[in-house]
Amino acid sequence: MSRESTSGKTPPTAGGWREGDPNGRRQWFRGSLPGLPGLSIAYETWGELNADRSNAVLVLHALTGDSHVAGPAEPGHPTPGWWDGLVGPGRALDPERWFVVAPNVLGGCQGTTGPWATAPDGEPWGARFPKITVRVQVAAEVLLADALGIDAWAAVLGGSMGGMRALEWAVSEPDRVRALLVLAAPAASTAEHIALASAQLHAIRLDPVGGLGVARRIAHLSYRSEAELAARFGREVREDGRFQVESYLDHHAAKLVARFDPASYVTLTEAMNSHDVGRGRGGVRAALRRVTARTLVAGIDSDRLYPLRQQAEIADAVPGAGDLRVVTSPYGHDAFLIEVDQVSKLVSELLETG
Repeated sequence: MSRESTSGKTPPTAGGWREGDPNGRRQWFRGSLPGLPGLSIAYETWGELNADRSNAVLVLHALTGDSHVAGPAEPGHPTPGWWDGLVGPGRALDPERWFVVAPNVLGGCQGTTGPWATAPDGEPWGARFPKITVRVQVAAEVLLADALGIDAWAAVLGGSMGGMRALEWAVSEPDRVRALLVLAAPAASTAEHIALASAQLHAIRLDPVGGLGVARRIAHLSYRSEAELAARFGREVREDGRFQVESYLDHHAAKLVARFDPASYVTLTEAMNSHDVGRGRGGVRAALRRVTARTLVAGIDSDRLYPLRQQAEIADAVPGAGDLRVVTSPYGHDAFLIEVDQVSKLVSELLETG
C-alpha cells in the first residue's frame, strides 16, 4: 500500500499497520457505509459469546489507541494492551464470563479503513478520505455488532475519545446498550478543545511526520497535570543543556511517530472536534435524556483536557446516572489509562449491578 502523504510527500517513518504487516490478534469485518464501499474494521476479542448473546462488552479506545486492549507487544502490535489490567482471569473483564470486543476506530491506522486504505479506484484515499464524525464511527461499529450477532451490549465502555463514542452509542442506539461507562469525556467538544486541536492540525499539515511529533508534544501537555510535571521534572537540566521535560516530550513524540499515521491523526482529531451528542437532537440535555442504559459517569480530578464539570453535565442529564464518580490521580487526563485499579472498580460495579 502506498505511503504517499496527504501533502503528496512520502513520510518514510510514518507509523501504523499496513497490509502485509503481521496481523497479530486482529480479525476483520468487511462491509460498507455511504461513501465507504470497501469498509474494513479490525477488531480483537476475548472470551466467547454465550448462547443468549447477553455477555458482550464493547471497549472503545482513545485517539491514538487501537484494538489491542490486552496482551503483550508482539508482531502486529507495537505496544502492550492499553487496558491490560482490565481484561483477564479474575479481572473486571474476565473472559470466562464476558465476551470482550474492541474495534479499531473508523479512520484509524491499525487495520480499520482510514486515509491509508485503498479507495474504490485502487489508489490510497489520502486527502480524499471522507470527513467523518463520531456518529459515523458508531454507525460503523453498529455494522460490526450486527455481523457478530450482538443485538445489545451488556456494557459499552470508553475513555476520552472512546467515551465520546460510548456516549454516542447510548444516545443513538439506546435499545442496544444495557450499561454504559463514560470516562473522562465530554458531551460535546468545546471551543477550547477545538482550538487546542487546531494547533496540532496546522503542525501536521505543514509537515506530516515532523508535525505529528509537534502535535503529540502539544497534546501531551493536556494529557498530564501541571503538578505532576512539576514534581517529576521541575527545572531539571540535562547534560546537553536542555530541560528534562523537553526530553520527556521528545520521547513521547518519537513513540507516536513510530506507530501512528499523521493522516489518521488529522481524521480522528477532526471527528473529535465534531463531537456533539445534542446536534440535531434538541441540544445536549435533550439528547442525554434518550439514554436508557444503566450508567456510570466518571471524571478525573486533575484532568485539564476534559475537566470534571464536563462529566458532571452528563451525569446530571442522563436519567438514573447518579452522582459523578471521581478518579483521584495526579496524572491528569491520562489517569483513565494509568489508574487501572480505580477504573476496574467502576467497571466491576457497573457489571455487577446488572
